[in-house]
Order: sequence, then C-alpha cells, then structure tokens
Amino acid sequence: MYTSFFGLNEKPFSITPDPRYLFMSERHGEALAHLVYGVTESGGFVQLTGEVGTGKTTLVRTLLQNRLPDNADVAVVLNPQISVKEFLATIVEELSVESGVDTDSIKSMTDALNAYLLKAHAEGRRVILIVDEAQNLSPNVLEQVRLLTNLETAKQKLLQIILIGQPELRELLARNDLRQLAQRITGRYHLEPLSRNETEAYILHRLRVAGALSDVFDAAAMRTVYQLSQGIPRLVNVICDRALLGAYARESRRVTRSIVRRAAAEIAGTEDIALWRRWTAPAIAAASVATIAAGVFWYVNQTRPSMETILPEPVAEAVELPKPEPAPAADEPAPEVVEAPTPPLGEQLMMASALTTRARSYAELQALWGIDAEAGDCDAIRSLGFDCLEQRGSMGMLRQLDRPAVLELVDDTGQSHYVLLKALQGDQALVSIGGVEVSHSVVDVSRFWLGQYLVLWRPPNGQTISLFPGSDHINVRWLRQSLAAIDPRYASTPANSTVYNDSLEQRVREFQRDNRLQVDGFAGTLTQIIINGLLAPADTPRLTTPRLARD
Repeated sequence: MYTSFFGLNEKPFSITPDPRYLFMSERHGEALAHLVYGVTESGGFVQLTGEVGTGKTTLVRTLLQNRLPDNADVAVVLNPQISVKEFLATIVEELSVESGVDTDSIKSMTDALNAYLLKAHAEGRRVILIVDEAQNLSPNVLEQVRLLTNLETAKQKLLQIILIGQPELRELLARNDLRQLAQRITGRYHLEPLSRNETEAYILHRLRVAGALSDVFDAAAMRTVYQLSQGIPRLVNVICDRALLGAYARESRRVTRSIVRRAAAEIAGTEDIALWRRWTAPAIAAASVATIAAGVFWYVNQTRPSMETILPEPVAEAVELPKPEPAPAADEPAPEVVEAPTPPLGEQLMMASALTTRARSYAELQALWGIDAEAGDCDAIRSLGFDCLEQRGSMGMLRQLDRPAVLELVDDTGQSHYVLLKALQGDQALVSIGGVEVSHSVVDVSRFWLGQYLVLWRPPNGQTISLFPGSDHINVRWLRQSLAAIDPRYASTPANSTVYNDSLEQRVREFQRDNRLQVDGFAGTLTQIIINGLLAPADTPRLTTPRLARD
C-alpha cells in the first residue's frame, strides 16, 4: 500500500525472517559465528538463546541458506512440543533415513540413526540437528537428545546438535536432573537486543534493502522507536511498519516522532496519552526515589566525616588558613605524621553519588577526544566523525580496545555510578569519580563493575557498519588497506576492491586469531576498533598509559 509512495520495492519491515534483511550487528555477528562453529566442529552441543523477537530464527535461516558446509546433512525440528517417539520420527524423516524403520519403536529408530550416522561419517559428511524453540522440550525429550550424542566413534561424536530457544532454555538446562546434558554444551551465546545506535542502523539497513533512496525516518523518530521497542527487532519491525502506514495516510514523506508514538499506541490498543503515561510513570517514580535518596544522603552526610578530604570540590572557597604549628626544639623529636587512609572504592562512590552521572562521565570522555562538551550525545557526534560502542565486556577486552571508557559501577546498595576509566597499568586502574582521579586495583574496580562500558572511536569514512563475506561497501577497501598496512601478511587481493571476498575473509581470520578475538571472519565493530587503534595517530587517547593518579 505505502511502498510506491516511499519509493520502496517491497515492505521493509515484514516480520517474516528473511535472510536478505539480516542486519549483522556485533551481537548477531557473534551469534552467527557460534552457529557456524556448531556446524563446522564435530560433536557436542551449541546453545543459542535470546528474547522473543531478537532474530534467532533469521540467524538460523541465514545459516541454512548461506553458511552451511557442502558436506552437511541437516535435520530441523521446529515443533519441540512432542513426545520422544515423535521427536525421533521427525529426525528420521528430516534426514530421509532408509525406509522400513519402525517409528513405533525407539530402539528401531535409534539403530537406524546410528547406522545412518556411521555411513555419513565414512563418506566424510557432517550431520547436524537444529532444534528451534528448545525451551519447550520436555525433560524426557531432552534426555533423548543427550542420548543421541552417545552415537560416536572412538574419536569423535557423530551428531552435532544446536539448541535454539528463549532465555527459559538456560533455566531449564540449569536443572540438577539435566546436568549431564548441560555439561556437554561446548558453546553458549545469549543474543541481546540491539543498542540504540544499532537500532537506528537496523532501520536504515532494512529501508536500503527495500530500495529506499532517502532517509524515511528522522533521527527523533528512530530514537523513539528504540525507546518503545527496547531494541527487540521484531517490535522494531511492527512499530516501523505501522508508522510507515501512518505517514502514508497523512501523505507525509518523513516519519516523525509523533507518528511513531501514535503507531505504537495503535499497536498497543491505547490512546497516545495513555502510552505516554505508561512510559513516563516509571521515570517519575524513579525521580521521586532519587529525591528521597538525595535527602537520606544529605542526612547521613551530616553525621559522617566530610567527603572533602576524599573528593574535594573543584571550586575552591576562601577560607582562613590555620596558623602553622611552632617548629619543634632541636632536642625534641618531630611529630609523627599519620596519613588518613584512602577510603575504599565503594565508599567513594556512595559519597560522590551526586557527581557520578552518565552525562558527566560522558562529557569527560568527550573532552579526552577533543570534542566540545556542547556537541551532544552519541547520535550528535556522528556528524563529527565519531561514534560510540556501548556493550558488555571484560577488562581484558578493554585492554585490547585500548580506549578510555565510561564504566557503570554498582555499589553495595544497588545504586549505579558512572566513572571514567582513564588508564590501566598492570593491576592498577586510574578512574575519574565525578572529575577526581583516584587509583584502585583492577580487582577492586571489577568487584563493582558488571561489564557495561562505553568507548568512543573514529569509524572509517565516518560510517559504523559491520563487514562480512559478501559485503560491498567503501569500508571494505579501508579494511583491506588497513590490514595490509598493519602487516603484509594480512594483505588480500584485489587490493582496492570494495567486495568482501574469500581472500579478505582469510586475512581477517588471521588478524583475529593473532589478536585473541573471536575468529569468525566477520569484521565487526570490535575488530574494526582494534585495527583502527593500531593505525591511529599518536595523539589518540589511550588506556594503557603509564600515568596513574597521585597518592
């Protein structure tokens, strides 16, 4: 209906899992890499979980259409709410096991499968079983799944099993009576929703695949889509599809924030004002809690030592200096100077809670990169050639990225604090708490850090886009030339091509292996940042600096 109005070849936000529309975010790239690992390694289990609508089924279809090895035989179970006999019968049917199998006999089907697997192994073929919606498997069927992995030779398992399901699958496999099955899982990955930046890139990606020649959604509209969908691709599709219809009805060539809000309200079956109340009520409640907490914090601070000895205010006040103590006589020993002990990190965080805001730490990070504090958030700085990477990771990953990072720390009361990690040297970390630099051990910082971080970087050609086999983009040329500049071993052919071919994929894998990254041949954001860092000019902010805070 609206496709010709917007110059589209087809509807871009269909909820049908079409691999052509797969958006390879960092998370989806890693998830697909786990699936590829599952179909190229021998035996055992691979577990992929994710919330409803995060793109698990699309990944599976991409795997089946584009990433399977030529010597693979695949059985797919889409309806797991079946009995043990029905489960085995489905596998027998999917693999076209020889006729004559008694589908009423578990032993007959198991023997037939074993014979099939042995024959496939002798022919150099790989047999893969993919179970979708695996959280619905009964314990009896899961036990049968485990028993299938007993079909093996003296050297390797004959059947590779991939379990795909919602987060409940993790809880199911954590049961004590299923521990034997859980112990055989060799790879696990949980697919998180898209970040705000990824959600916007996802919307633009689907529009381009559908033939859009201009940006249909304005920036505010895409931010609103993320707020309403929380980055779940299926919800993004539903909201965007309805928003396009709404814009078409209004004869508007651009989708605005108000159109998106009205579309989401129609989907939810509410008036727009009701939708606004539902989203703002938690924010109002949170603000109330923050106000109460501030009052309690003020009261507590009246009865404890002032934080000025720990985190002095940046603006000095005129105070009367105390008179110096008279010098001791020559025959009198000098008084012993006892330094006040440095408060632990948790106490520093609580005492500076009014200063440990995300906005303040982000502004400090921008300043390290020479970005004006008035430039705005991650969306705004893209016009300056920068971008943000916000996700979960480890201290080891931050050392590899070698970029200052905003960390979210959670104190013992459960309150979040945002601090700037400015340097790492050995086992010590330099962090800025509300603008005051302090040194703590990495172990101490890690105790309060749940892994959430944000770093800034300069993407090639000002565009953050994941690159993978088959991509045709100007950033592919940057990838080729950058790898060759780092080490001639990473040079690929043709040197100036914008197409991501097999030669480039092999060089990317070598680079990832050498740099202890996930070896999947996908040049996602992490891989690009590390490449970018190795070629960055000397004035680029670094994390591995020898400077630490003064004691």
